[in-house]
Parts: sequence; C-alpha cells; structure tokens
Amino acid sequence: MSFADLGLSDELLRAVNDTGYTEPTPIQASAIPSVLMMRDIIGIAQTGTGKTASFVLPMIDILAHGRSRARMPRSLILEPTRELAAQVAENFEKYGKYHKLSMALLIGGVQMGDQVKALEKGVDVLIATPGRLMDLFGRGKILLTGCSLLVIDEADRMLDMGFIPDIEEICTKLPTTRQTLLFSATMPAPIKRLADKFLSNPKTIEVSRPASTSLNITQWVVPVKSQSFEKRKTLRNLLGRDDVTTAIIFCNRKTTVRELNKSLQGDGFRSGEIHGDMEQAQRIAELDRFKAGDINILVASDVAARGLDIKGVSHVFNFDAPWHPDDYVHRIGRTGRAGATGVAYTFVAPDDAENIANIEKLTGQQIPRLGAVPEAVAASEEPAREAKPRRERAPRKPRAETSAEARAPVEAAPQPAEAPRRERAPRREEPVRAAPAARAEPRARDNRNDNDDDDNKGGWNGPIPDFLSATFGG
Repeated sequence: MSFADLGLSDELLRAVNDTGYTEPTPIQASAIPSVLMMRDIIGIAQTGTGKTASFVLPMIDILAHGRSRARMPRSLILEPTRELAAQVAENFEKYGKYHKLSMALLIGGVQMGDQVKALEKGVDVLIATPGRLMDLFGRGKILLTGCSLLVIDEADRMLDMGFIPDIEEICTKLPTTRQTLLFSATMPAPIKRLADKFLSNPKTIEVSRPASTSLNITQWVVPVKSQSFEKRKTLRNLLGRDDVTTAIIFCNRKTTVRELNKSLQGDGFRSGEIHGDMEQAQRIAELDRFKAGDINILVASDVAARGLDIKGVSHVFNFDAPWHPDDYVHRIGRTGRAGATGVAYTFVAPDDAENIANIEKLTGQQIPRLGAVPEAVAASEEPAREAKPRRERAPRKPRAETSAEARAPVEAAPQPAEAPRRERAPRREEPVRAAPAARAEPRARDNRNDNDDDDNKGGWNGPIPDFLSATFGG
C-alpha cells in the first residue's frame, strides 16, 4: 500500500514524497482513511510507529477547506510536553508546505504576547499544552466554540502528569458536535473512561499490544553494583564499542544527569544534557545539537522520554532503572523507530530488583541478562582507561603519610632542648593529633547535607517534571 491509496490530496502526497517516505506505517494505513471519513478514533500504538503523521496528514486535507476567525482556532491538538508540541508543529510545517494553513503553538517558556498576536489573526491549527491553553482561556484570549476537530495525544502521559481534569474541562468548552482523535501507548482505566465520555462511536485501532516494546529493539539488563563509579565504568565500556553511533542515556534525577554529563565530557565523549531545570531555549538548542550531530550522546531525564522523534538513535541506556514501568517502554522507544533496529541497556543494581520485575510484568517478557559480555568488554577496552584513576589515587596515601611524619619531628624537635617542658609535651600533642579527626567529621556531614539539599532542590524527577509543574500551575 502507498500513501496514494489512502485518499490524500495531490498537494499532500507531493509533500510526503519530498520527505522520502513511500509507504505508510500500519497505524497510518489504518487511521488516515477513517479520519478523512470524519470518524472518531482511538489509536493505541507504541511509540515510534508514526502515529503523529496519522493525524497530521488527514487534518491538513480536512482543514484545507474553510477559513479561520480571530481567536477561534478551527482545530486543537493537545500535547503533554513542550517538546512534543514543538515536534507536532514541525510536522505541520513539513507536510503542509503546499497548503496555506495558519498555525499557532501555545507552550510555556515562550513569550505569551507573540502567541496572543497569532491567535488574534486566526489560526487553522492550534497546538498546545494544557496549562498554557487554560491560562490564555482564563484571560479571555481564546475561544474554543469554533473548534471542530480535537486531538488528544499521548493520553497516558497526560494521565501520569495529572492533566486529565484539565482535558475534561477543555472538552466541555468545545462544541459537542466535533471529531475527536485520542492516541495513547496504553489504555488504563481513566483513559478508557475519558474516551467513553467524550468520543462518539470511536473506531479503535491497535497496531501493537498495549505496553509492549518494539520488536526492533534488542533489550538487555546489565547487573551492576550500586556504586556510581561502577555504573559509570560499565557505561564507558559499552559506549566504547564501535556500534554505538548515537545514544540517549536516561537518569532518574536531574542531579545525576548533570554529574554524568560532566563525567562523560571529562572522558572525552561528545555528550550533552537535557532536563527540566533548563530553560526552554537551552533545551531546544541542546536537542538541535544532538540532531545535527554536534554531539552524539544525550544525557536526559524523563522530560525527553516520550514522543521525541530523533532519527538514527542507535542505543538507549537506562543509567537508572526507571521507577515506573511505563517509562521504560517510552524510554527505549527512542531507538528502533520507523523500522530501524536499536539496542537498549538497563543498568540494574541490587535495590532495583522490584523495578525490573514490574517492567517485565508490564511488558509480558523476560529481559535477558547481560553477564559475560560486559566483562569481556572491560577486559579488552577498559584497563588502559582505568589505570589512570588508580595511579592517581595511589600516590595520595604516601603523600599524606609523609606529611604526617614530617610534622611529627618538627613538633618534637624543641622537646630535647627544653627539659622542663618534656612533662607538658603529651598535653600539647593530644589536641594536635585530635584536630584532624575533629575537622574531618564535620566535612563528611557537610557532604551528606549537600547531597540531601540537591534532592530537596528539585532533584526529584518522577512522572511530573518540575518545569511543567511550575509552568502549568497558573
């Protein structure tokens, strides 16, 4: 089957051909004709299956007829994160270049004034995150009564981030007679209730079992010690292999993202980072560097886990085993996209046993353990690299011992010269010896306090990224 068989317009087919795609993916082949027939759709598809184009392409043809009015968008696409919204906007620009459709992007981290100006001119397509949309609606800057087509993308992610009440409120402000398309990688009970409430006689399209992982991805569990140094050592071994061309490394905490990226750069790797504490412009710039090949390793928190379509990612590394099993599916889905193959490694420390068990329960498959291979890699590639840290540590003890020995004669030297002071010498030496231990103990406590402060100052990186909470909180 070709795109020409799906009923798309000649202008749209021309734009698709310009991108180099010739055959639709299963979700596109099933969804596009139904969307063109104005059916409501529930699309259950794992990440990387081409679902974005399955609603962008027919929407362009549907919206080609009609005119937009000020502050009244004709269609609305809801995305859970800024990055996903920006990515959908890129798809509209790419596939709609032979159509004269207007578009506005409503996301946090961008000047609201420019977005309001775009809305006042009238837009055919409005792509928004729920928080910014509700903010502008509350200010009276947007009306939804003229919206005849709604897309709820990454619905299960919306659920994880607490956006379902916002979605429900938005739906009540739209015309009751409209076309609604809902896409999700999984279909938990709250999403099913949402679909039952707001979709009319939808057609369900499922191209893969819910919560399944792509068959194009080779998965490995890598047993590691819990020490950060051991995990970094194993990571360097695997990154040094010839078949790792581009990789995304996921961490559970933003502090770990920053520290790991700094460590990799110190080892000579071309790496960058992306996490929720970064400004939107910084995150976009870092993603652009990764896409352009200026860096080939991206260390990321879960803010980048879902939906980002970055071509050519050969490997995904879960430096930290994800706390939530759904996040595993979306993390490793950054590789093995659009028919390509990929490899995913998940580092599992002893205290991660429950996490990996929950992942295997969700996906319904046992992930093979990587045993002898990492040791072989370490034997062939790591000794030269690891020798340096050991040589650096080795001289430290002699220097410290020599320094202690050097101080002892200096302190003892006056004693033979002044006999009367010999009896008082022990009292003077006791505080001198005790002082280093007394000073060392507070330093150890200070280090622990610093680490605790890092976690308290936004180090948590669970299902709701901090920047979204701050942006969408009102």
